Amino acid sequence: QVDLVETGGGLVQAGGSLRLSCAASGHTFDNYAMGWFRQAPGKEREFVTAVSWTGSSTYYADSVKGRFTISRDSAKNTVYLQMNSLKPEDTAVYYCATHPSLDALVDSRANYWGQGTQVTVSS
Repeated sequence: QVDLVETGGGLVQAGGSLRLSCAASGHTFDNYAMGWFRQAPGKEREFVTAVSWTGSSTYYADSVKGRFTISRDSAKNTVYLQMNSLKPEDTAVYYCATHPSLDALVDSRANYWGQGTQVTVSS
């Protein structure tokens, strides 16, 4: 049983910050890339960011570059998403996902998905 559990979502005003966490259990993800996706109401799920299993490589969607930062703590099997300067258009359900290949994850292909956490940014 593999579980990815996201926490840290909530309601924040525009310009504010949130930090999401995704804790993985049931599997060792040392050789897995990990990433975040989001899905806004009425829209398709989209790639946000991903990090390689070493933490040395990261990718970001253009819409979040300079505002969001992904990091991981392999010892804790946890990946984080620090979101700053939040905008109303960042409102979505945020999902954690993982895949052995960073390129595959960036291409929105994942082996495992979390259940999602809601982020709402008010104007």
